[in-house]
Amino acid sequence: MLKNSSILITGGTGSFGHTFIPMTLEKYNPKKIVIFSRDEMKQWEMAKLFKDDPRVRFMIGDVRDKDRLYRVLDGIDYVIHAAATKIVPTAEYDPFECVKTNVMGAMNLIDACIDKGVKRIVALSTDKASAPSNLYGATKLTSDRLFVSGNSYTGSHSTSFSVVRYGNVMGSRGSVIPFFMSIKGEQVFPITDNRMTRFMISLEEGVKLVWHAFDDMKGGEIYVKKIPSMKVTDVALAVDENTKQEEVGIRPGEKLHEQMIGIEDALYTYEYPENFKILPSINDWAKDEARIGDGIRVSENFMYTSDNNKEWMKISELQEWIEKNRNKIGNI
Repeated sequence: MLKNSSILITGGTGSFGHTFIPMTLEKYNPKKIVIFSRDEMKQWEMAKLFKDDPRVRFMIGDVRDKDRLYRVLDGIDYVIHAAATKIVPTAEYDPFECVKTNVMGAMNLIDACIDKGVKRIVALSTDKASAPSNLYGATKLTSDRLFVSGNSYTGSHSTSFSVVRYGNVMGSRGSVIPFFMSIKGEQVFPITDNRMTRFMISLEEGVKLVWHAFDDMKGGEIYVKKIPSMKVTDVALAVDENTKQEEVGIRPGEKLHEQMIGIEDALYTYEYPENFKILPSINDWAKDEARIGDGIRVSENFMYTSDNNKEWMKISELQEWIEKNRNKIGNI
């Protein structure tokens, strides 16, 4: 589907974009990938990685600017929406700015994609959008609902929207692994709560989930990858077993455990070999055989959280991953 197509990724200079772009260039050889973001320095640095590859283009702009979106979407077939204000404490202290990007930016993109005839859009989401306990999660839940409902807002247009949702991305900027690595050897690792657990997914797995969504989507689905969990105390041990750990208390808006599917979504959730799919509750789409496919309906009391997960990552497995990816951790 993505072969010989024109693709745009909002917020494309972030961790996801740094992985998605080279993987997609190699696998699908698209006509072009447009990186749309507001930080010119990050674009300049990223451009060095692709040198003179004519398939990679850069355009400055912001999803808050609807007029600019209309211009950059000219001739675009597929969009990945990765632009977001995502740091939880930042969102708590600058809530209006978070809403402008995560909610109003999503509204702008939905309108622009429909009017410019974009075929399919996949929006990146987060575990924090399921039963949100902070402003960031609330804005991403709103964004998710906008992209789901956007499928009934297209009128005679054929544009389709879907969402992918996953948890802690291993090694991404601002995540726990590069943080622990940056203070390794100091007096203590600060642990917010010794009971805390997190889902663990690599950027490469995240990219493959987006590819799968583009291939599978009919519109309105939320895709959730099956991934392992880990205790944060074990993450710290994997980074350095000799550094002491000190419990410091949960930060504002932080959850003890991550949740990607809540009990309220169980009625519309189907299980597949490598992922779950939450179908839209509107327009009887949750009963649509084309959307269900070969999925198996989960139980009515089903929840997918990082503490009740069937799959757990071992300390040795994370240590092996860190060693293999040491040069990339925290740098993209």
